[in-house]
Amino acid sequence: MRVKKILLILILIFFIIGGVNFSFADNQNSIPSINGASAILIDNRTNKVLYSKNEDTKMFPASTTKIMTAIITLENCSLDEQATASFDAVNIPEGYATADIKIGETFTVEQLLEMLLVHSANDAANVLAEHVGGSLESFVSIMNTKANELGLTNTHFTNAYGLQDDNHYTTARDLATIMKYCLQNENFRRICGLASCAIPATNMSEPRTYSSTNQLLIAGNNNYYPYVTTGKTGFTSDAKHCLVSSAYNNDLELICVVLGSEDNFGDTRAIYNYAYSTYSIKDIVKENDTVTTISVKNASYNTKNLDLVVSEDIPSLVSNSVDINSIEPQISLKENIEAPIEKGSVLGRVTYSVEGVNYTTDLIAFSNVEKTRLPIYIFMGIIILVILLIVLITIIIRNKRNKNIELLDE
Repeated sequence: MRVKKILLILILIFFIIGGVNFSFADNQNSIPSINGASAILIDNRTNKVLYSKNEDTKMFPASTTKIMTAIITLENCSLDEQATASFDAVNIPEGYATADIKIGETFTVEQLLEMLLVHSANDAANVLAEHVGGSLESFVSIMNTKANELGLTNTHFTNAYGLQDDNHYTTARDLATIMKYCLQNENFRRICGLASCAIPATNMSEPRTYSSTNQLLIAGNNNYYPYVTTGKTGFTSDAKHCLVSSAYNNDLELICVVLGSEDNFGDTRAIYNYAYSTYSIKDIVKENDTVTTISVKNASYNTKNLDLVVSEDIPSLVSNSVDINSIEPQISLKENIEAPIEKGSVLGRVTYSVEGVNYTTDLIAFSNVEKTRLPIYIFMGIIILVILLIVLITIIIRNKRNKNIELLDE
């Protein structure tokens, strides 16, 4: 019996320890250890970095290059424009993905963008590059000009689709900046978020259908991640697996870049899981919340105490452990605030500092403030008093005269 009890105790201890270890391994709040050589996660609203690993190390981007190709195309073309493939455009090295575009085949710009971002077709990238830039070389020059405009100091392109080249490089931080810029374009969001695309028959080919190379977008796939909204993969033997993507959950839109990985999908999921379990969007104050109350000079008695409120909600990205109510406002008021004041007038500014990020907005008058009428009442009172004095003096003088007349009569 004693042996059985000992065995039962040992088994219980084993399960308890095992359970504890398992819970720690699955703790999404812990900072993930990823396979990728470089990565970054930023909040699209504030640009705040929530996770990073070698984010400024120069890396080969492979086909994540295509997000720059896409945004330049969208900014220079309409979606229904026609583009025809040349010999140079379809001359893609063996081993690189294509849509089997033929010389002389014609597509709309939108169809080419779908093949570019969904199927990662390198020949589609070249057709777009020639259509926009006139030549592949000219388009690359446009790409590098755009990189400079975006302030990307560690990025240089030599081709439109990510062909391996020692002078074709970027960083995780720079790619996140490009993606943030791209997401401002609704057509980019729509096309880059497609799980599949259907290309109708052309002048030279039958209809084509493609599934996205971004498995995070494909429902039913083992790598499916329900919050992912866009994404572009990349791979070469030198770059390894890459992925730049965006995700949205509970008002929090994030941009994630993973480079040089053996498991770009797993790394990306782990980073998103960490962020969504650690951070959230909370309102520091809401529209018409009173921040402070001031006493207004020269105001009427009933309106001299004025509430200053914010005109909009102020959402902030914070760690779940942060107590919003403990954040003290920094208030700056205009000088010589006095009546009259109209409701909605801007009378100052308020700033909230949350985990290194400042959120500032106007302070406005919650109600009208009337100017006091006391000086008028005083003036009228003086006039009445003067009149009364004159009347009183007149009466005194008149009474005095009457007495003098009576004395003379006697």
